[in-house]
Amino acid sequence: MQATTDNQRPPSDVLLVAIADYVTQDNIQSSLAYQTASYSLMDAIGCAILALQYPACKKLLGPIIPETIVPLGSRVPGTTFVLDPILAAFNIGTQIRWLDFNDTWLAAEWGHPSDNLGAILGVADYLSQKNIAQNKPPITIQTILTALIKAYEIQGILALENGLNRLGFDHVMFVKIASTAIATHLLGGTKEQIINALSQSFLDGPTLRAYRHAPNTGSRKSWAAGDACSRAVRLAWLTLQGELGYPSVLTAKTWGAYDAFFKGQSFKLSQPFGTYVIENILFKISFPAEFHAQTAVECAVQLHPIIKDKLEKIDHIDIMTQESAIRIIDKTGPLYNPADRDHCLQYMIAIALLKGDLKASDYEDSNAEDPRINKLRKKMRVIEEKQFSKDYLDPAKRSISNALTIYFKDGSKTDQITIHYPIGHQKRREAGVPLLFQKFTNNLSTLFSNEKICMLTTLFQDQPTLMATPINELMDCLVGQEKSLHNLRVGSSREV
Repeated sequence: MQATTDNQRPPSDVLLVAIADYVTQDNIQSSLAYQTASYSLMDAIGCAILALQYPACKKLLGPIIPETIVPLGSRVPGTTFVLDPILAAFNIGTQIRWLDFNDTWLAAEWGHPSDNLGAILGVADYLSQKNIAQNKPPITIQTILTALIKAYEIQGILALENGLNRLGFDHVMFVKIASTAIATHLLGGTKEQIINALSQSFLDGPTLRAYRHAPNTGSRKSWAAGDACSRAVRLAWLTLQGELGYPSVLTAKTWGAYDAFFKGQSFKLSQPFGTYVIENILFKISFPAEFHAQTAVECAVQLHPIIKDKLEKIDHIDIMTQESAIRIIDKTGPLYNPADRDHCLQYMIAIALLKGDLKASDYEDSNAEDPRINKLRKKMRVIEEKQFSKDYLDPAKRSISNALTIYFKDGSKTDQITIHYPIGHQKRREAGVPLLFQKFTNNLSTLFSNEKICMLTTLFQDQPTLMATPINELMDCLVGQEKSLHNLRVGSSREV
């Protein structure tokens, strides 16, 4: 006879409580964290603006019913759309992620913590305007940066030792978890409500990552994060309407997430939540390329002047790389779309060898028709360098190493070019920050006037003024309302 199930509800799972405790505590004291967070916000905005140059992205943006405008709704950077926060989170998250040019976190699970800004900006712009309408103080960018730091930390610490990809699942699960916690908190949720909302997020389960890999790579990988942000805000909203939580959503036997999805293995937290992730975030500065390929493309750019007039003399090209790169972006055969190409190590290297650079437009069909690209791809051999794989996982190094050597038909070869840390790495931060500002300027120049670009760049260079600026004023500026710019001028008497 089968035993009766005990229906006594257990305490909330430890991980849910740990995340909620971190989100509700005012414990961010690191000036480095806030400074780096301001760079991340700036970079994400620039990526969102650049994405508007691509019709495949633009067609996904805007209201479900054309011309709908939501009172006090959230604005979408670079557009005239005014949406509810749930749909705005999808729009903004999709913009930021579209070109694979936003910041990155590499660990057992890969990911892009700035994806969470879809939820953060979507919720905060609405709340700030609502507060003003009710004669309450607006939400400042300091609050945005605090939310950013915590979202990055939740996603990044979960990613350190919990490799969703090895089970076939996508990193946007961690985006949804982090964004759910932060959105619930921004909307005024209590610790208990944050726990309840998180349980809802885990109930959704993970997303398959088939859309990121051959033979199914497609554009969903560019809006999956926006989808996760939108779902997170939706779950936060439902929770605040009184939806109850599911305390053992992770640990329940048979039906809980650990048993149902993760082969009975619980998530590990190798260190407490703090500011580690934002302080060590990886910026994509030079190239809109999957991060495991960043140093490989740098190597190819260095080799370009040596081989540009010797293409027909090349016998083969050896690419020494890490195991993670082989698993995610080592790809032969046809490449069917831009999403396929920007996740192909050989394609990215070929472009850099041919042009001495790599831009987002190089993934488009018209540029991919160059027959020299596939000729070079066929000459490439991808080889794991065991030390690169070891150093990739070493918390003291966290390198993303690649090395290239080109062999010629006459038996000669180039020197091996090896780069361990891309320009966006924390170990190259001093050299990277000026280039990050240049990237921001370049991205904004696709849409905005020089005056507005100068204003925004100056704002992000002035940390105290930036942190005191209401988020609705920044969003006003990003949708082209020049009259709001007087509030952004550097040198104001505001204090944080």
